[in-house]
Amino acid sequence: MSTKQSEYTIAIAKKRPWQAVAVSKGALRDGSEETILRALAIRHLELPVKTMLHEGLDRDLPSTPGLIEAIESNILDEERHDEALNYVAAAHGVDEAAEKEALRIRDTWLAHPAHPLAKVAVLERSLFFTILPFFRFNGDKGIRTVASDVSRDEICHAFVHTKICDEMNETYGKSLDELRKMTALWIYDKLGKSEDKWLDKDFWLRQSDKLFYEGKAPELSSTRRSVMPSFFECNSLNLPAYG
Repeated sequence: MSTKQSEYTIAIAKKRPWQAVAVSKGALRDGSEETILRALAIRHLELPVKTMLHEGLDRDLPSTPGLIEAIESNILDEERHDEALNYVAAAHGVDEAAEKEALRIRDTWLAHPAHPLAKVAVLERSLFFTILPFFRFNGDKGIRTVASDVSRDEICHAFVHTKICDEMNETYGKSLDELRKMTALWIYDKLGKSEDKWLDKDFWLRQSDKLFYEGKAPELSSTRRSVMPSFFECNSLNLPAYG
C-alpha cells in the first residue's frame, strides 16, 4: 500500500460514528448571542458543501488510491452535520436577517468559479474551524456537543480536501481569499474589542487568516483540553481515534 493510500484510508478510518439528536436550549456566554446566531446561519453551507464535493468528483482528479473513497465518505457526513445544526437552530431560534444574509453568502460561494474542492477546503479549514471552537467556548451544552461531534468529522474532511488540492497544485486565488474574508467578517462583525479573546472580533478574524495562509492556528491549538484538535494539529497518520 502506498503512503498516499495510507493517508487517505487511515484518515477516513479514524472517524467515529455518531447521530444527530435534538438538543435543549441553555445559556450562551454573554456577548456571544448575535454571533452564535450568525455562525449558526452558516449551516446553510453544509449541503452546498455536499454539492461541491459531487462537482469535484466530476472533475479530473489524481488517481491516488483511496482518494475517491475519501471524498465519498465525506459526502455522507454533510447531511448529518446539517441535521445536527438544524436541531440547534430549532432549540435556539434564528435571526431572520442573518438567515437571509447567510443564504446570499451561500449562493456567492456556489457561484464562485474556483475549483469546487478548493472552495470546500477553504470553507472547512479557515471558516468552519473558527466557527466550531467559537461554539465550544461560547455555546451551551447542546451547541458544545454538536460542535465536538462535527469537529471529529471536519478533522478528516479538512485534511483530505486540502491534501487533494495540494496534489492537484490547485491555488486558491485572491478572489476566493476575499470571499473567505468577507464571510468571516460578517460572522464575527457583532463582536467588538474584548479582553476575553473568545469574544474578541480581531482574535477570530486572525484565526481565519492564519488557517487560510498557514494551515494552522497556534492560538487555537493551545486549547486542546477544551476543544477537539483541528486537522492542523494532527499528522494524518496520528489522527485521534474515538470510541
